[in-house]
Amino acid sequence: MADSPTTVARLNCDEATAKMVATLAGETLDDAASAAFEADGGQWQVAIHFDANIDQATVRALVARATDETTAQTLTFEQVAQIDWVAQSLAGLKPVRAGRFIVHGAHDRARIPPNAIGIEIEAALAFGTGHHGTTRGCLTVLDALAKRRRIRRTLDIGTGTGVLAIAAAKIFHARVMASDIDRVAVQAAQANARLNRAANLVTLLRAAGTKSRPITQAAPYDLIFANILLGPLTRLAVPIARLSRADTTIVLSGLLPAHANAAIAIYRAQKLVLARRILLDCWCTLVFQKANRPGRGRPGRRVG
Repeated sequence: MADSPTTVARLNCDEATAKMVATLAGETLDDAASAAFEADGGQWQVAIHFDANIDQATVRALVARATDETTAQTLTFEQVAQIDWVAQSLAGLKPVRAGRFIVHGAHDRARIPPNAIGIEIEAALAFGTGHHGTTRGCLTVLDALAKRRRIRRTLDIGTGTGVLAIAAAKIFHARVMASDIDRVAVQAAQANARLNRAANLVTLLRAAGTKSRPITQAAPYDLIFANILLGPLTRLAVPIARLSRADTTIVLSGLLPAHANAAIAIYRAQKLVLARRILLDCWCTLVFQKANRPGRGRPGRRVG
């Protein structure tokens, strides 16, 4: 499979559109990888790499869903060797800063300042390179939280490339449980944990949501991340509430702004209070805490 050809779809557009299309493609298309990056001249480009299991009409339909039919028709397609496309996906990605964290590729390793927490990510086959609002929103919350309290036990549901799990392990020097339903994502996250010298602190599992004995046995958690989509977040509301305690911080992301109120209503029903709402690159991150008393709490603060 390593040498089999694959197809890359490219779209030239503005920054916000590029990031939204890349994120939606990464979350929606199985066995595909996407990246948004700034090309020459300040224009942005999306590259979506996929194999024979996905046809061009499916990719165009996804882009049309995120933008419009006219934009989708400007997509270009070409065949490339699969051995090259991982490098192609990441070559144009610049380091991304979120608080003290900088997510970067190997080509920028030497440029990370000594007072920053560098996270090197090279796996393009799994979701989550830090170059979009969902992951950056979670990292922003993590950085702010680390300035206020000590976290000893973290759960990262839908870990993707392991960015959030690695970040939590590095900033708290504490154990992190991380899971993903996708085998490739778990393998990528394991490789990235080793690359970032966090493998001794990060336990990675292949699991659907929280359905794993090691996850439930390690509860309750001080911090829970779920950077996925509205559907899975809805189904996880009850299990996440059961894995938390009075002082647990719960961070949800992978949400479009239009979906945020639905998620808020579902998690409030579990006696969780919205503490913060962050908008980045047309994506929403929500931060919850357990309510001290039922029905009490203050509205979330919107940032971004």
